[in-house]
Amino acid sequence: MGYVNKILDRAFKNAEIIDLDNASKIIFFSDIHKGDNSYADDFKHNMHIFNHALLHYYKKEYTYIELGDGIELWENKSFAPIYKAHRKTFKLLKLFYQKNRLFLLWGNHDMEFRDPIYVEKLYFKYFFPKNLASKKELFNLKYYESLLLRIKGIENTIFAIHGHQADYMNYRHWKFHRFFVRHFWNHMQKWIGIKDPTSPAKNYKSLIRVEKKLNNWILQNNNQMIICGHTHRPRFPNPGDIPLFNDGSCVHPNSIIGIEIVNLKISLIKWHEYTDEQTDKKSIKKVILEGPTDLIKFL
Repeated sequence: MGYVNKILDRAFKNAEIIDLDNASKIIFFSDIHKGDNSYADDFKHNMHIFNHALLHYYKKEYTYIELGDGIELWENKSFAPIYKAHRKTFKLLKLFYQKNRLFLLWGNHDMEFRDPIYVEKLYFKYFFPKNLASKKELFNLKYYESLLLRIKGIENTIFAIHGHQADYMNYRHWKFHRFFVRHFWNHMQKWIGIKDPTSPAKNYKSLIRVEKKLNNWILQNNNQMIICGHTHRPRFPNPGDIPLFNDGSCVHPNSIIGIEIVNLKISLIKWHEYTDEQTDKKSIKKVILEGPTDLIKFL
């Protein structure tokens, strides 16, 4: 527990600060796990829903915050097939980037993005600048470990992380886990259907352990509000409960789940595809699962 607290303390201390006001509009998604469109790509079934939602948020001038595991780099050795499979999604993200409305966090499945040189090489490979001058001006894309959302006039803040900081093995020994997922569990999943035991989303005991560690850290740090992902389990507490929020994931069956902050109110939302019983026509719509609730009730 002590070591996990040190990891969380450091992430909190070094968090990038974002100021919020009543006009701020934010959408949080995490655990997209964009893959190569193969059998192992859990995102491919929801990419049309995700792209529909992303375009909506871009047009409505939301800031997009991705809380880690946006790209599946455990099952895939190369970024190239992932980009080719989800080119439309990456181009939508670029629109947010060009408007300074994009914040990306790294998780355990895309820990490589901690390295800014790695990120820069990938960016220029797929979004090549017109000339050297524009290259120098263009690149400021950065992946963060954590964010601290601050509301003017309110002392308490919102701590945004992926959540694997409370999962020691997935934080410190992610390369070990990546090796087994890439070379062993990936094939076992395909041929036998065995679930990946390294993932808290597929291991209930691990999921509960991660949530308990985050809860304990919150209580030891003046009830610090957290928004995270990692476990894939949506979480929206009642006012007065431990303020640990989880935005779910984008690999739920036929749906994606996220968290919105609008007018300093927080909501848990779901985008899903449904079929009209009368016309048999398929459509995508958003529903509010929890909230909207005033942020001040959790701060």
